[in-house]
Amino acid sequence: MSELVIKNLHVSIEDKEILKGVDLTVKQGDIHAIMGPNGTGKSTLAYTLMGHPSYTVTSGEIWFKGKNLLELAADERSRLGLFLAFQYPVSIPGVTVANFLRSAVNSRRRVANHEDKGMPILEFRKMLKEKMELLKMDPAFAGRYLNDGFSGGEKKRAEILQMATLKPEIAILDETDSGLDIDALRIVSEGVNALSGPDMGVLVITHYQRLLNYIKPQFVHIMLGGRIVESGGPDLALQLEERGYDWVREKYEEPATA
Repeated sequence: MSELVIKNLHVSIEDKEILKGVDLTVKQGDIHAIMGPNGTGKSTLAYTLMGHPSYTVTSGEIWFKGKNLLELAADERSRLGLFLAFQYPVSIPGVTVANFLRSAVNSRRRVANHEDKGMPILEFRKMLKEKMELLKMDPAFAGRYLNDGFSGGEKKRAEILQMATLKPEIAILDETDSGLDIDALRIVSEGVNALSGPDMGVLVITHYQRLLNYIKPQFVHIMLGGRIVESGGPDLALQLEERGYDWVREKYEEPATA
């Protein structure tokens, strides 16, 4: 069973320290949620895990499947089995969803075998149709330009379709609920639930309990000031919904001094 292990992770952006010692282990098949107010480092953690070049790891370790992720580029981390669903997916006019996904699949195959000619078109279409049916998506969606003119909900569904196609072992969802109405949130969550299970672990990053009404984590963590300060079960998210973050701030933040 694969696991993602983060040890005492410190990360800076332009010499400003954002993460100040994060420790977390996510096993394949488990669902973890990280919650916290704005500016606490949640998205910084997500981008650092995938190797975004703007984020500098100043100390700490990240291991996945026995490999040191800090030695791997973003594409190598993806091929190893990590996936990041973006909070704000980028539009790519002129490239259809189907062509984008087929290129991603074939790129992985060629890395594994330089002589691989790529997945035959008919085989790919069959696979893509199965994934779209699983996610209850209109087949016409595959012919649209990636995220070009998409609603917020459509962009997030496109991310989940990518996840279904690439079949990661650990998926990181960076505020997937951002900008979604209740109907879109439910549809996207159903897609995540259809894919999660023993073969895929999920790390959900969110501000609010509402997403966790649909995606049920076994483990909930609260991030504050660049650290994970509280961990528990689903009841911890309900406690945040009821009490907000003030009690966490009072418990862990140092009082202001004159």
